[in-house]
Amino acid sequence: MALKKTNKLPQPAALKQILKRCSSFGKKHGYDQGSLPPDDVPKGHFAVYVGENRSRYIVPISWLAHPEFQSLLRRAEEEYGFNHDMGLTIPCEEVVFRSLTAMIKA
Repeated sequence: MALKKTNKLPQPAALKQILKRCSSFGKKHGYDQGSLPPDDVPKGHFAVYVGENRSRYIVPISWLAHPEFQSLLRRAEEEYGFNHDMGLTIPCEEVVFRSLTAMIKA
């Protein structure tokens, strides 16, 4: 029985790559790889922008493993791709995002 070789990255590695590609905000403001993140983003967290007004939310990286949050990241990739200057933008209404975050926290 032969094993198939796949080009897919392991799930956590793929999600980290998505965050790096989507977060042009950090590169624009001097927070490139190896530099420190903004002071208002605690270690183990990252910023996302949600809704029409692009409200900023700080979320823990542990949410990357949550299936519903992964679904939002896939929607962001489909809608915006990786080459944009909007930071990691989640394409959903704030009310829906807050509802999801409440469910994840519970």
